Amino acid sequence: MPLPIGFGKTTSQPFIVALMTDLLQPAPTDRLLEVGTGLGYHAAVLSGLVGQIFNVEVIEDLQREARQRLRRQGVGNVSFKCGDGRLGWPEHAPFHKILVAAASNLVPATLMH
Repeated sequence: MPLPIGFGKTTSQPFIVALMTDLLQPAPTDRLLEVGTGLGYHAAVLSGLVGQIFNVEVIEDLQREARQRLRRQGVGNVSFKCGDGRLGWPEHAPFHKILVAAASNLVPATLMH
């Protein structure tokens, strides 16, 4: 089940992370935009499957803690930015794939360019 991680947010169930990862069909050469950091769990899983992850999180404390957690684990292919994930990370676009976690029912049009 999803567990609370503070700030009114929850972390995804491991099954959901596995399902999303499978549907994403990650490749070693992929540049991935991940919107929503949470604990950094999904980024940790994906870091061994893709070339580079660009992660955007709106809650600065979650982003900072996830960055520190992944660095302590030796994960070096995840870049972090604090901001509105609906805007993507234009400086590093285009991306091969985009993963939007726990955001909304609709994919923001700004991510579709």
